[in-house]
Amino acid sequence: ELVLKVRVQNPNLRENDFIEIELDRQELTYKELLRVSCRELGVNPEHVQKIRKLPNTMLRKDKDVARLQDFQELELVLTVSDKNLLFRVPTLSERSGYNKKASELTY
Repeated sequence: ELVLKVRVQNPNLRENDFIEIELDRQELTYKELLRVSCRELGVNPEHVQKIRKLPNTMLRKDKDVARLQDFQELELVLTVSDKNLLFRVPTLSERSGYNKKASELTY
């Protein structure tokens, strides 16, 4: 797995922390990076204008993604400024690490 640090680019937020995502090294494509990043951050992929490798490099194609190394920092630059349209809170079952069987345990 390739571990990357990703966040939504938003200079208006006081706390704009990165999250870590994992990508299968066999599927290092731009499309897969976009899909996983949006799912983990709760962002609609249609609102992503570009993916930026910090500090100042735009990712454009699969070869760019293939060159990424562990713990590199990426930002999703969004096209729309209305944050109510951008963010969708993932349901508990959509979050990574959710275990349906463990959630059904009773004591």
